Amino acid sequence: MATQSAKSHVKSIKIAIVGAGSVGVTTAYALLLSGLAAEIVLIDIDKNRAQGEAMDLSHAAHYAQARVIAGDYEDCHGAAAVIITAGVNQKPGQTRMDLVKTNYSLFKTIVPQIAKAAPDTILLVATNPVDVLTHAAHQFSGFPVERVIGSGTAMDTTRFRHELGRHYGVNPRNVHAVIIGEHGDSQLPAWSLATISGMRLQDYCSQSGKEYSEAAMDEVSRRTKEAAYEIIQRKGKTNYGVASVLVSILEPIITNGDAIMTISRVGTYGGVEDVALSMPCRLNREGAHRDVPLLLNGKEKEAVKNSALSIKEAIMSI
Repeated sequence: MATQSAKSHVKSIKIAIVGAGSVGVTTAYALLLSGLAAEIVLIDIDKNRAQGEAMDLSHAAHYAQARVIAGDYEDCHGAAAVIITAGVNQKPGQTRMDLVKTNYSLFKTIVPQIAKAAPDTILLVATNPVDVLTHAAHQFSGFPVERVIGSGTAMDTTRFRHELGRHYGVNPRNVHAVIIGEHGDSQLPAWSLATISGMRLQDYCSQSGKEYSEAAMDEVSRRTKEAAYEIIQRKGKTNYGVASVLVSILEPIITNGDAIMTISRVGTYGGVEDVALSMPCRLNREGAHRDVPLLLNGKEKEAVKNSALSIKEAIMSI
């Protein structure tokens, strides 16, 4: 009975994606194959491109049983969520913060149009710098903070678990560890809370006869932080990883799943007010909820504050 109810709910789900570039289209494809939505709307300033991508995706939709169309902002009406991937992409040698003024101006144009067409939707921001733009989307939409979500460090957390799993020779699904703070250079791994099979890393190493190395953990952190830069240097963009993460964020929103993920949301962090950065939040149909603060150590709390101040400075510079 529950399964049939869930299927019935999915039949009514519309998701709109603003930005038919590489991330937007890859997200549409991943969403299409997930079976989570009945209708996917692609919106782009280049309407011809959006139409071509929708046509191409519709051929895959033959197997996935979903409708894919190119539309405009009015077509966000009734969407359970609107994903924003539109904006200038990060180029080799650039930081995410280098994109801030151009993409902020773009959000000033597009977010009010989305909010007008879909006043009850949830905004999911993927455009970089994602924390600054999550704050901007909240500002320009007038939505409550729960309904404006940035992809934040969900991708970094996935990379972090991958790197830890590779280092220790275990499946990343058995690694519980998070990256918090900025989706950018001031991000930080919450080492004090990282576990494998329910054990802190030092305890896991002691029990399994492995060596615990601070230098190795620093290298894991470095590879996590610099992964996107390396990918962009090699292929010019990132798209597959972030698309899969965006769909994983959407899933508990669509299914009312109460999953906990590290996403960006406007709030007060480390005593810094009105800033967006990533902490674990509970996701469901109403949006993102910060129920329980992390038990961070003193050094980590200070790093969160510094990360928040870095983002705040970027917001104030616009």
